[in-house]
Amino acid sequence: MAATESSYRSRNLIREAVDTIQVIDAHAHNLVEVESEFPFLRCFSEAEGEALSFAPHSLSFKRSLRDIAELYKCEPSLDKVEDHRKSEGLVSISSKCFGAANISAVFIDDGIVFDKMLDWQSHKSFVPVVGRILRIEHLAETILNEEKCSGSKVTLDSFTEVLVTKIKSVTDKIVGMKSIAAYRSGLEIDPCVSQIEAEKGLLQELNGSKPIRITNKSFIDYIFTRSLEVAVSFDLPLQIHTGFGDKDLDLRKSNPLHLRTILEDKRFAKSKIVLLHASYPFSKEASYLASVYSQVYLDFGLAIPKLSVQGMISSLKELLELAPTKKVMFSTDGYAFPETFYLGARRSRDVVFTVLSDACGDGDLTLQEALEAVKDIFRENALRLYKLNSIAGLINSENIFPHNIVPKYFNDSQNGEDVVFVRLIWVDASGQHRCRVVPAGRFYEEVKTKGVGLTHASMAMLSFIDGPAEGTNLTAVGEIRLVPDMTTISRIPWSPKEEMVLAEMHVKPGEEWEYCPRSALLRVTKFLQKEFSLVMNAGFENEFYILKKITRNGIEEWGPFDLGPYCSSSSFDTASSILQEACSFIQSLNISVEQLHAEAGKGQFEFAFKYLPCNLAADNIIYAREVIRSVARKHGLLATFLPKYYLNDMGSGSHVHLSLSDNGQNVFIGSENDPETHYGMSKVGQNFLAGVYNHLPSILAFTAPLPNSYDRIKPDTCSGAYHCWGKENREAPLRTACPPGVPLELVSNFEIKSFDGCANPHLGLVSILAAGIDGLRRGLTLPEPIETYPLDQSANLKRLPKDLGEAVSALEGDDIFKEFIGEKLVTAIIAIRKVIFQEKGTDRLLGTDTWHSGLWYMDKESMDSALSSIVEKVGGVERSVEDLLLLYHRRLGHPSFPVSSRLYPPLFEKD
Repeated sequence: MAATESSYRSRNLIREAVDTIQVIDAHAHNLVEVESEFPFLRCFSEAEGEALSFAPHSLSFKRSLRDIAELYKCEPSLDKVEDHRKSEGLVSISSKCFGAANISAVFIDDGIVFDKMLDWQSHKSFVPVVGRILRIEHLAETILNEEKCSGSKVTLDSFTEVLVTKIKSVTDKIVGMKSIAAYRSGLEIDPCVSQIEAEKGLLQELNGSKPIRITNKSFIDYIFTRSLEVAVSFDLPLQIHTGFGDKDLDLRKSNPLHLRTILEDKRFAKSKIVLLHASYPFSKEASYLASVYSQVYLDFGLAIPKLSVQGMISSLKELLELAPTKKVMFSTDGYAFPETFYLGARRSRDVVFTVLSDACGDGDLTLQEALEAVKDIFRENALRLYKLNSIAGLINSENIFPHNIVPKYFNDSQNGEDVVFVRLIWVDASGQHRCRVVPAGRFYEEVKTKGVGLTHASMAMLSFIDGPAEGTNLTAVGEIRLVPDMTTISRIPWSPKEEMVLAEMHVKPGEEWEYCPRSALLRVTKFLQKEFSLVMNAGFENEFYILKKITRNGIEEWGPFDLGPYCSSSSFDTASSILQEACSFIQSLNISVEQLHAEAGKGQFEFAFKYLPCNLAADNIIYAREVIRSVARKHGLLATFLPKYYLNDMGSGSHVHLSLSDNGQNVFIGSENDPETHYGMSKVGQNFLAGVYNHLPSILAFTAPLPNSYDRIKPDTCSGAYHCWGKENREAPLRTACPPGVPLELVSNFEIKSFDGCANPHLGLVSILAAGIDGLRRGLTLPEPIETYPLDQSANLKRLPKDLGEAVSALEGDDIFKEFIGEKLVTAIIAIRKVIFQEKGTDRLLGTDTWHSGLWYMDKESMDSALSSIVEKVGGVERSVEDLLLLYHRRLGHPSFPVSSRLYPPLFEKD
């Protein structure tokens, strides 16, 4: 019995390890647009032509189609899946597939050309880290075709010089190289091919059909050898296609045993050669080579998921019969369709689990060795082998996987523990982060697919009272389902026995509720994609204060964590350990932090996050705020995103940078050669920004949801108080930006300053998106930019809403938001904002005791009124303002109220 329990426990731990690890996809290809002529049936097979028509009758097709249908929550038929793909669009299905695959890095071989193919860098929209694999035969063919077109005389020496020069020029921009010699002339490569034979081969290619497709064996052997020499000198791995593929391949010549001459050549003893596709059906042969040659590594993409279940298991077992686990790597061999990445990752997890569990059961591995193998196969081997420090911009293994974040299933001291709770998180219309918590067993048995019940009133609640706002048309009558989006599930880094997952609101599982903010953003995102072939990308910059407990006159209160100025190195140093922990936790959730610094407020800091499609950016900022608050709480501190915590200090915003892309290319930016470019923006960029400008007063009801928000949006505070826009004008609410690398006369994106951290990010972004779409549809134009301080032109500029009431009034008269976001949801938002605004100076609001409500909601005028009320209540006795506030809150049962003279200096000056 004990042995059975131990085996069950081991299997559970291995299962958890393979299911939750963030993987590196070490070999894949470019995606294509949904409208590509490349047939979706090729997602399931390497066959072409007539042979492809039989693909639906294969075991892998039937299984894979069900896997995709389950992910998309549609019927398991090819027609229904294709209909879903077309209706959702590439961005939506890619986000879903890559999210479910939990891929943190992907290496793209872009040497195969598909119809309507995305360039390799465009995949950064879906995966945090993207590296490029250089296919050497494609490079050689490109060189020859370009030289031929130019009329230049090509010799072997001139070709070699260009080939080697081009490879060397990109060695700092690629993670590895690849050869498809198996497809052309086979793997029996002669590393000592003579110059004469290579020259003859070159001439044969030059005199052949155009465009050139190299097939001459001597010339291919020559290209392979010269390229491998460069790879060795720059310590770059070389991937080699081995085993099965499409029918261009002579399978007999793709056996990796043919590579022995290369492997025995002393020039290549220090090379790094990766045999792709499990070398199937030569998996045993590949395993043998990896066991006896130090330079041979194995990759099992394509074999998984293209084989049957037993075929996949058998192939991986054969690889591991002799090969060290430190040499076997995961990849999806994903191509064209995001579903191929999902299928490769999903089935690889299943197969690795089965093989390693069996190895434990057979006594080949201990539990700890199996868990170590999970890390090696899915992640660590690729981190060690590939040249990650070359990836576009600064990536290294520490950035992708912080080593101080150790999932519990890899922690020796916690191997007996399991997930206890799963938090289902949502953000309501008032901006509150809320969660329902379910024991893990029930979650995975039932709630994962069916959700949990939630009252209609949940989307009508106020921040300062748990009751529905009048006018929302939502009450405690009626129930919806809070359904988890499993692509967002993550282990909670500060509470390792728990997981968290973002939830959507459904009438019933699969049917969206019209009040759901997350669904609203996704719906309008799809509209932008469908109608304009555009994606709105967003990158948040979230400011916040860190507060510490201090004692003044025997009273404990919250005070500034630090007193340093903007970008102070000493301020950062003071908070460094806390910020390091927060940053590491955020990165462990697959969220990229681009930079952070001390802000201008006392104890104020900012995190800047990576550009992503706006729905993903909204999801990420929710998790990031959860992390920042929780890390501060863990250290006995308070992190607040309140827009104006101190009325005499800088406010905290959640500025968001926005741009538009089409097929991964930024189309907001203008072009020096485009006559329709104005102000550095394309026509589409101008129209979109003009829509946002036109509706900006209404947008504030979404992005600045508290009375306190308008204490932040004041002139001369870099928050955007006047209705204007400008290029690199940080006093304007809309700022077009020209970051490094963009010509000075152009702009790549725009920033909205009037967005704060108490706003629901999905609602804030969907309001911006709706306004931008209106600008596109109506072809709206921008007024002239303001290139000076707006305050200096205040006589000629309108103020944006000066309080929440004015913003709500603007929204009530602006029907575009009801059209896109939905009349019922907008009606509820208006009602909630009205109640908050009306209650801003009352005892009910003043008496609340949450970190971002009560007194913090108030603007200056409301504070004056509230303090006058307090004076009356205590009988007019002369007291300091501070004493009055403390006395009042003690009477309300709040013995320690966080207030001090730093909060409201004008009143204290009167003392």
